[in-house]
Amino acid sequence: MTKKKTEMIRLNKFLSSKGIGSRRYCEALIRGGEVIVNGTIGHIGMKIDPHQDQIFLKNMGKINSHIPELRYLMLYKPCGYLTTMADPFSRPTIQELIPKIKERVYPIGRLDFQSEGLLLLTNDGNLAYKLSHPSSMISKTYLVKVKGKPSPQLQNKLKKGIKLDDGWSSLDSICELKSRTTANAWFKLTIHEGKNRMIRRIFLAVKHPVLKLKRIRIAGLSIGQLKPGEWRYLTTQEIQLLKEYTYKS
Repeated sequence: MTKKKTEMIRLNKFLSSKGIGSRRYCEALIRGGEVIVNGTIGHIGMKIDPHQDQIFLKNMGKINSHIPELRYLMLYKPCGYLTTMADPFSRPTIQELIPKIKERVYPIGRLDFQSEGLLLLTNDGNLAYKLSHPSSMISKTYLVKVKGKPSPQLQNKLKKGIKLDDGWSSLDSICELKSRTTANAWFKLTIHEGKNRMIRRIFLAVKHPVLKLKRIRIAGLSIGQLKPGEWRYLTTQEIQLLKEYTYKS
């Protein structure tokens, strides 16, 4: 009797079927060199034998028949921690602050080493991809302490746009808080762009460098009463809010 030939399937379809995320998200992982097939980097259009080939996802390990339970967390990242799950130089990372659960979660977006505040983490690749994509226009609100006293005219200029090395960037809104000294001022501002260190670069460009930066809100979710280093699972309502946010974008 002839043994039935195993059906070969596309790599992105296989990853999606294992709960990694949408096929589009899985394609992005493949393009980024994040998927290893039998020891070599996978490529778009590649077909695999799901019963014989060894499929690994960088920073996640071997992909098998287990479909992980989806997890959603929020964390108050303190200053002095990297937004990554591991660091070759043994610097503090957010991995040290979150619980040791069976499913590995990963940050959506980033906060730089010296910044603090709200960070979302999940193993829902589909949602993470949508929230991280520039087209999502996700709003993020920050409290920012800057050196000096930017004038109202300069604040209007910041909303209209400042030219940086990688193009024009602007703030959606900015309002000065009452707390200020002779040497610095606090602002509450909102952005939707996701350029690297954008807020710090904008204020540096207008000669008012950032002294402290705290993110307090992402896509309608607030950091609430969390203290530095604390975390909690998102509620069902909060998860649904994030999903609805991506549907609107």
